[in-house]
Amino acid sequence: YDCLKMGVWCCASFGAAESDAITLTTCDACDFVLYCDEACQELHKPEHGAACSRKKLAERDKLLFRQPESNHMGDCPICLLPLPFDGKTCSLFPCCSKTICNGCDYAIEISETERGTENLCPFCRHPVAATIEEAKRDIKKRAETNDPIAMREMGLCLISEENYDGAFEYLSKAAELDDAEAHYRLADMYQNGHGVEKDEQMEAYHLEVAAIAGHPKARHNLACIEGNNGRQKRAMKHLLISASLGDDLSLEELKIEYATGRGYVSKEDFASALRAHQAAVAAMKS
Repeated sequence: YDCLKMGVWCCASFGAAESDAITLTTCDACDFVLYCDEACQELHKPEHGAACSRKKLAERDKLLFRQPESNHMGDCPICLLPLPFDGKTCSLFPCCSKTICNGCDYAIEISETERGTENLCPFCRHPVAATIEEAKRDIKKRAETNDPIAMREMGLCLISEENYDGAFEYLSKAAELDDAEAHYRLADMYQNGHGVEKDEQMEAYHLEVAAIAGHPKARHNLACIEGNNGRQKRAMKHLLISASLGDDLSLEELKIEYATGRGYVSKEDFASALRAHQAAVAAMKS
């Protein structure tokens, strides 16, 4: 739609030019065209609806398929190396919700042992929880302050206890505060119907939000959904990104697809993903 006429911005529906008396606003859905008011937008909807949907999908895909700079875990705040996303080789301090790599955690432990000092959190100097009960107490206290990481951890604790209703509540709150892991776990709950009705659209929504934030496993799951729906090109795009972030399973599936010779993964793309995967894995070693 040509909203720019003779160098003047105009309403896409009524054609009125922007002036001191008329302030035009963009379509609140696609941010693509201008209108005088909501009435003009409503009148123009039959004509603009299809283009609006295409524009929204194009903008969403542009965001979705952008290569993240790192995975959703970010960097270790001590050594500044990327944190592993598997959660097995890093340590969370429940007292302040800070996460460090196991290398730094080991170095701190050795230093405290040599000096004979108390085992304290390197950030808030709170005594490190010695038992699971103490850790849960600290996490719960942090969750009461609306800490997204603590709320996510509370949700995961409740999942392990099969308290899915309570887990869904905590994870939903953490997701509202942009915690990528919470979105990933919510997608799993929607897939399996734990604490909520099964919903493929909500599952895909939470996976997309997590993937945009750099969550490799969420990205891999999106690839599986796209592949199952016959959208192989989109599936391979997801796998190329997640493999580049260091996801082993994504790289293996790219390797299998490349070997078929069907053309969905080129030699250049596979080689690039392999190099990026190796670099990501090496960077996460501490």
